[in-house]
Amino acid sequence: MEQRISGYCALCISRCGCISTVRDGELVAVEPDPSHPTGAHLCIKGRTAPEWVNSADRLLTPLKRTREKGAADPGWQPISWDEALETVAVRLQQLAASDGPESVAFSVTTPSGTGIADSFQWINRLAHAYGSPNTVFATENCNWHKDFTPMQTWGGGIGMPDYEQTGCILLWGFNPTTSWLAQAHLVNKAKRRGAKLVVIDCRQAGLASMADQWLRVKPGADGPLAMSLAHVLIEKGWFDQAFIRHWSNAPFLLREETGQLLTMADIKADGSDRQYLVWDPVAACPLAVADAQAAGRSDSPALFGRYPVNTLQGEVTCVPVFQRYAERCREYAPGVQEALTGIDAEQVYQVARLLHENGPVSYFTWTGTAQQPDASQTSRAISLLYALTGDLDAPGGNVFFTKPALANFFGLDLLDPAQRQKSLGFRERPLGPGRMGWITSTDLYRAVVEREPYPVKALVSFGGNPQLTKPPTVHTEAALKQLDFYVHADLFMNPTAAYADIVLPVASPWERSGLYPGFQVSQQAESRLQLRPAVIAPRGESRSDSWIVFQLADRLGLGAHFFDGDQRQALQQLLEPSGVALDALESQPSGIDLELKTVFHKYRQQGFATSCGRLELFSASLQAAGYDPLPGFMPASVPDADFPLQLTSAKWVQYCHSQQRQVPSLRKRMPDPLVELHPDTARTQQIAEGDWVMIHTRQGAIRARAKFNRSLALDVVCAQYGWWQPDDEGTGRHYNGLIDAAAIDPLSGSNSLRKSQCRIQRLTGEIR
Repeated sequence: MEQRISGYCALCISRCGCISTVRDGELVAVEPDPSHPTGAHLCIKGRTAPEWVNSADRLLTPLKRTREKGAADPGWQPISWDEALETVAVRLQQLAASDGPESVAFSVTTPSGTGIADSFQWINRLAHAYGSPNTVFATENCNWHKDFTPMQTWGGGIGMPDYEQTGCILLWGFNPTTSWLAQAHLVNKAKRRGAKLVVIDCRQAGLASMADQWLRVKPGADGPLAMSLAHVLIEKGWFDQAFIRHWSNAPFLLREETGQLLTMADIKADGSDRQYLVWDPVAACPLAVADAQAAGRSDSPALFGRYPVNTLQGEVTCVPVFQRYAERCREYAPGVQEALTGIDAEQVYQVARLLHENGPVSYFTWTGTAQQPDASQTSRAISLLYALTGDLDAPGGNVFFTKPALANFFGLDLLDPAQRQKSLGFRERPLGPGRMGWITSTDLYRAVVEREPYPVKALVSFGGNPQLTKPPTVHTEAALKQLDFYVHADLFMNPTAAYADIVLPVASPWERSGLYPGFQVSQQAESRLQLRPAVIAPRGESRSDSWIVFQLADRLGLGAHFFDGDQRQALQQLLEPSGVALDALESQPSGIDLELKTVFHKYRQQGFATSCGRLELFSASLQAAGYDPLPGFMPASVPDADFPLQLTSAKWVQYCHSQQRQVPSLRKRMPDPLVELHPDTARTQQIAEGDWVMIHTRQGAIRARAKFNRSLALDVVCAQYGWWQPDDEGTGRHYNGLIDAAAIDPLSGSNSLRKSQCRIQRLTGEIR
């Protein structure tokens, strides 16, 4: 019997609408569903899902280690679910009683590149209900800088380009043809109707080939380039002066000497330190602006200039925030930035003009700008550049589409405030992921090995492979061996899971249902509420991550937080705010269109969700935490004669992170790890295309096959990460082993995966 079942591919954030073909209970094909808002295309990973769903390498039963960690053979012994769950629950209860719940860390893989989105909030809820403030989630290298860092500027994430109405699209370090096909489809449609496209990337990949302007920026130089473009917009007057003047803190006065915002408390004994001051050029005096709703008490507050203000401490010279921002941008004027970014000064002017003349402007950026030591300030610089257009939350700009309303069961409120303060890394990075209860693997390993700031003794991991997807530290292997107890739930064994004490088999997205509230890329897509059905029965004894969470919660005495183990009731409660019944969703597997409408310019009614109610060019919260309140960057790397090339990485469509290497048809398409380099660079090392080469950094060395790419600068090479099959000589294919784990963004902890220094040499002899 053959069935064709509607759903969506859950393997990445694109969530492409698809139709799965099941024959006699076996998944045999997955194809795009053009009737779905994200179903125009389906990548090769989704199309080959039957291969890995039916793979003989799948984990199909719970396993228990019987030999010491680090042994070549862990001695895996199959056990029942009852034994596995009871073993886990007893150990976690013992550790909570003896060392506190913070001694147990949880871990969750990325919902942007795996099917964990079905269970993401339930996994976080389990950690919080248990009392652990420590969940390893690599947000710092993924979504933090598009979803959270912009909160320091306008109180929310970057939103989504309104592709149907935009006049100019700016893709910065983002190639949707490999990571978000639904966006790539809409960019193509926008181009066909006449929208302009600017791509900023060190490689001319994907949509860059059809761009009106492609800027080949040096790895890690995105921030200075954003400041240079902003400088031109300011210098030429090509910015939305009304928006900047009345809806941002650009006119707020700063003490020139100290860089502190001036408030009524500075000039009146009974004044409020929440009332900021602007300069009225007509009255030639400062005026107070309480919040965004009070904007307009001065029709034209000054954006430039220096002004004397009498304060309670005497006369001080003040400047508007915008003056200080413009001065900072001037430090990266087109003629100056060229050496830093590799972008010709004339092209900077051309792109600035294109942005000015072809609005409304929209933009998207992701990991390309997030995986570098200046990630947070780079995010700020791009956000402020975009703010100058005035197109935020405007038709054709970056908007916040109305999405289906669901209950929030993330459960951060279940953590006592004092317990939240214990999150590893929170003390060093108080505005980083720690405030959400998320930690880095580096912080975890240090706590395990050095017991700082306190010992962590156990890890409960849902997916993930941090040994291969995060730069190794001096503690990585030791920590995995020293954990008193480690539980790992996954579809396949991987190098990190090999250190576990208990391994739990997870069902694939085709073997479980999943709820998705809005498909992000347009208002039509965001209006779609869909419950993806399980199309086949779970293989072996595999179970969904959510089932594992609910079962563990019950055995830990936390059932009251998880509807006493009733997942159906949990779904009903989750859906309640949407007004859609679970039965209705189950009867329509292709989803229900709620016909929601976009509300533009929401800030005009409610202000921005920032401390002052306005978009913040100058971030007082960053300043209070000890960071630069305006975008500023670390000094450029000193050239290293031993490692003269700049190393970066990118995503390829065949694989996502360290996954899918066991899929035969994908390995046929890309059997070996590649490193791209310019043919002229290769010639200096007698490297021919297809040769095996060795990439060296101060941290390590890996091998890869040379692939020529004439779009790269002569001093840039681009390698692939996620490979982990070892070779016979003991030199692995682990890209992250090349990266300095200590080179991190000071605010978020982002790793420098896209910016390092290396050398490359041809390997001789037979390579297997």
